Amino acid sequence: MTISISLTVNGAPVSASIDPGTLLVQFLRDQLRLTGTHIGCDTAQCGACTVHLNGRAIKSCNILAAQADGAQVTTIEGLAHNGTLHPMQAAFKHCHGLQCGFCTPGMVMSAVSLVQRQPDLTGDDVRAQLDGNLCRCTGYHNIVKAVLEGAEGMKSCGANAGTNAGINAGSHAGAATAPAA
Repeated sequence: MTISISLTVNGAPVSASIDPGTLLVQFLRDQLRLTGTHIGCDTAQCGACTVHLNGRAIKSCNILAAQADGAQVTTIEGLAHNGTLHPMQAAFKHCHGLQCGFCTPGMVMSAVSLVQRQPDLTGDDVRAQLDGNLCRCTGYHNIVKAVLEGAEGMKSCGANAGTNAGINAGSHAGAATAPAA
């Protein structure tokens, strides 16, 4: 048995037939081939699978794809605009807020959401608010630096209003249609 879903992913409409038990992270990675969203723990503990669902950061291993029917989903691939990194992505690069990079997409997605909710952050705020995102490589110092720099970049370019998904709608060629299950 399959069910049909329709949603918007990174500004592009997507329709697919899926198994009702398909997790959103599986749908994004396996059917849409958006592999920037990582699977770390599969128990909503590490945050590597964080995406935005209707503008809110969620752990996509903890939600069924069917629950996203009709929603807008933004993945790490949807943050950049016309080849220009989102200010948070640029800050992670500039501050070297990564080591192996596995947690980075989830960290960036959580950080963007955090700054949208609370634009004026301290290092302690960042540490407290990103506690649901784990990094096994770094000491978090450069991640905190990156989030604070990214927050300033988001303020200066007006990116606090939301992710670039709406802006990016015109930058993706054609609509994505996932293959039937």
